[in-house]
Amino acid sequence: MKQIKFLIIAVFSSIVTYAQQAESTVKAVDAPSITYTVVDVVTELNIPWGMAFLPGGGILIAEKAGELIYFNEGVKTNVEGLPEIYVRGQGGFMDLELHPNYEDNGWIYFTFASSEGEGDGGFTAIMRAKLDGASLVQKELLYKGGPNTKKGQHFGLRIEFDNDGYLYFSIGDRGNRDENPQDITRDGGKIYRLHDDGKIPVDNPFVGKEGAKSAIYSYGHRNPQGLVKHYETGEIWEHEHGPKGGDEINIIQKGKNFGWPVISYGVNYDGTSFTGKTANPGMEQPFFFWAPSIAPSGMTFVTSDIYPDWKGNLLVGSLKFKYIERLVIDGGKVVKREIILKDLGRVRNVRQGPDGFIYAALEGKGIVKIVPNK
Repeated sequence: MKQIKFLIIAVFSSIVTYAQQAESTVKAVDAPSITYTVVDVVTELNIPWGMAFLPGGGILIAEKAGELIYFNEGVKTNVEGLPEIYVRGQGGFMDLELHPNYEDNGWIYFTFASSEGEGDGGFTAIMRAKLDGASLVQKELLYKGGPNTKKGQHFGLRIEFDNDGYLYFSIGDRGNRDENPQDITRDGGKIYRLHDDGKIPVDNPFVGKEGAKSAIYSYGHRNPQGLVKHYETGEIWEHEHGPKGGDEINIIQKGKNFGWPVISYGVNYDGTSFTGKTANPGMEQPFFFWAPSIAPSGMTFVTSDIYPDWKGNLLVGSLKFKYIERLVIDGGKVVKREIILKDLGRVRNVRQGPDGFIYAALEGKGIVKIVPNK
């Protein structure tokens, strides 16, 4: 038994050491590998949280305060018909995503903080609708977390589809780290998976488990504000805010527990420890973590030939440091971090558009395009 115990300790020590070395030896480099020009696309936006590129060149933009903007050929149009938005703290009108077969069915998906349902305050909801001129029609509420709370933090709210058409979305722990993330009978601190019409997939990991929220796909998350499908594997990658240190990238797996708040590479905001553990049996290690935190928001893989030196890299927006990080991945780990788009504003979202260019949504500014210099 002693030998088994020592082996377990050794394995976990090696996992922790590897993660710490991976983080500590990969520093962000402020020397972009290419030169580029930043081109304004949409100006005079406040907090452009989500953006979706429509066929034909238009862009839908979600303003956190509760506006949906349709931008096309230099003109902004406010879209009517939004549901009631609960705007408080980090909550409001958030992410946007088109159905993979949007050109055939016209479905637009969006997340928002909603006050509907049990309790005072709000909680994360996801809805789909269609665009008819400048109005949303055929609105369908697909999922609403609860119970509502007046806490203004950790709504999550990112959306992504996988190769099989399943819909994933995130809900943060809603500021209740001690109860929500580790309890599958409660909403919050989870990644959820639905069919595109809101039905629960029968092979979701907790279907049939007494009291469980059957939409849950993975749990033990803090505040996920990045979801993206890997361009080769089809896996869903996620990033989430840690506390002080410990922002993470995770590769989402069915039914897995990603550890928050039992394990973390961060500490309380006052510098004190809240867990002391960075590994625990049955809990997943992050693919990568940041210390200090960068406050990540939005991410995309570069697959465009417009950026040959960046192809296959992961771009992550930073709210804290007001830049985009380019993460070079080789051999299943991050081998380089590079700072781009520095000091233009808090990066709320970053996406590769259908034209192959990289677009970033910047708080207090708008949406910009990164154009490589020839």
